Amino acid sequence: MIKVWDYLPEYKKYRKSFLNAIDEVFKSSTLIFGPKLNKFEDNFKKYIGVKYGLGVGNGTDALYIAMKALNIGTGDEVITTSNTAVPTVTAIVNAGAIPVFVDVNDYYLINTNLIAKKITKKTKAIIPVHLYGQSCEMDEINKIAKKNNLYVIEDCAQSHGAEYKKKKTGSLGNIGCFSFYPTKILGSYGDAGFITTNDKKLFEKMMRIRFLGMERKKMSSGHWNGKYYAVEHGTNSRLDEIHAAILLIKLKNLEKNIKKRRQIAKRYYKELKNTGLLLPEENKKNKHAYYIYVVQHKKRNKIMSELVKKNIHLNISYPWPIHIMKAYKKYALRSSKDLKKTNFFSKKIFSLPMYPELTLKKQKYTINSLKEILSNLS
Repeated sequence: MIKVWDYLPEYKKYRKSFLNAIDEVFKSSTLIFGPKLNKFEDNFKKYIGVKYGLGVGNGTDALYIAMKALNIGTGDEVITTSNTAVPTVTAIVNAGAIPVFVDVNDYYLINTNLIAKKITKKTKAIIPVHLYGQSCEMDEINKIAKKNNLYVIEDCAQSHGAEYKKKKTGSLGNIGCFSFYPTKILGSYGDAGFITTNDKKLFEKMMRIRFLGMERKKMSSGHWNGKYYAVEHGTNSRLDEIHAAILLIKLKNLEKNIKKRRQIAKRYYKELKNTGLLLPEENKKNKHAYYIYVVQHKKRNKIMSELVKKNIHLNISYPWPIHIMKAYKKYALRSSKDLKKTNFFSKKIFSLPMYPELTLKKQKYTINSLKEILSNLS
């Protein structure tokens, strides 16, 4: 069977290293807030190119904590896209804010030309989603944000290692938010997330928020007491030592794995460019990390059903834009008619297999199967 994503080949390859690292954690007697997390936070922030970074429980928490640190809450508006994973909007609503949707461009990313008209007196931030492994137009977004006194929170859940003008996503706004969900470019074997920033005060505040609003407090005796004193309302969102240990190993291979993803994407483009599929394009300003390889065809459902017969199982990212979902329809009342490309793409897009351990044999089988199916459609 060929899947869009499969972690077992990677696990088989690095199993001994992972198990040794986990054993080290158990033997250390420190499961939360220990040396593995400290080292991973240091290594990952350096990799992204920022001054500060902190591990959290997951990517949704990262966005939520970022908004709480910026005092975004009830009645505030946050501009983002509907062509994204649900957690982007979940975090906005959990913070008490209102998501305002902007349509996408041909790269599936927020259309910067449409942002300004969505800004109101209630707007507090823009969340550009670096979708599928490619960065948004961050110069334009930052320019709009500066002009209107808005914050920029990058949703980097799908863009580990992706670059805009040779700078990594997560270093381009006020705050960057990452997910290490297993399928991600840098994924663990469970939930985990990360926040990056160059702002020391924001970093310190987010450090408190992630752990119940607690901060080391100086006691009258002059000693530091790091336990159970909340200076503000926070939440409970921690990247544990086991996941940090696994991520430390995988971070060493991240650039090598992005190179493999780009090679797979290059092969797909070369072999499928004249088949009738609309293939993804890389913005010249960007280094695309290819979290997933999203293509378009008006007969998507037929193609996918035929591929299943050949034991190739693909998926759609995303078949239902956020603004049409029951849970979030009410937030799109003033913008749903403006989301024409988002609506159009959702009916045609689907994803080809994409992960570093995808063998050449499986790549060729997928390509040849697609060619056969597509030729029979015409």
